[in-house]
Amino acid sequence: MKTNLSVNINKIATLRNARGENRPSVVQAAEDCQRFGADGITVHPRPDERHIRRSDVTQLRPVVRKEFNIEGHPTSEFMDLVMRVRPEQVTLVPDAPDALTSSAGWDVEAHFDELSAIAERLTGAGIRCSIFVEADPDAVRAAARAGADRVELYTKPYADMYPTDPEAAVAPFVEAARAAHNAGVGVNAGHDLNLENLRFFAERMPYLDEVSIGHALICDALYLGLEETVKRYKECLNI
Repeated sequence: MKTNLSVNINKIATLRNARGENRPSVVQAAEDCQRFGADGITVHPRPDERHIRRSDVTQLRPVVRKEFNIEGHPTSEFMDLVMRVRPEQVTLVPDAPDALTSSAGWDVEAHFDELSAIAERLTGAGIRCSIFVEADPDAVRAAARAGADRVELYTKPYADMYPTDPEAAVAPFVEAARAAHNAGVGVNAGHDLNLENLRFFAERMPYLDEVSIGHALICDALYLGLEETVKRYKECLNI
């Protein structure tokens, strides 16, 4: 099956914000990533706006012609934003407002009622709902019961173990993907995937709909250029 590449452009916004102007432009980056072959654009507008701003999200909507994925903790402000912008997908993450990055999946059972209500609101608006979970079949099945259309598997544990034992690293993710498929939900994946570990992951993973990659991709683009980098990540998925 075809696995889509969604490019997370948060780091473009981080670089822009360091200077306080509009260079580089996140809108131009989104347009270019799509032109270079990306299947979608991901952003994570955090409350402190340290990278992507809420105004960016509004400006990006008209230029994201492929899939627009907005990640975030489902605060009332976040939900108001996504209901106004209407992306193709919203990925719910459990991050605290001051979290440096997403570092754990939801405890779905503990937040089941909250997630169920949010999933119902999103899907009722025609927005695909993805819930960020770890590679745990029970968490995957709970997300399905909560009404998620997809789960996003948190892949940092895979990336950490890959250099020493790639087969053991990917095994829990294969199991989680099969559990998702059996529960009727799609599978996304993201966090610390890169040019060294992505191809192996994609080769081993069944039912993988999408990977979302930002930090590593932008780091590679500093040396390879954005067009060549997107091409290489796409090649890892075209197996």
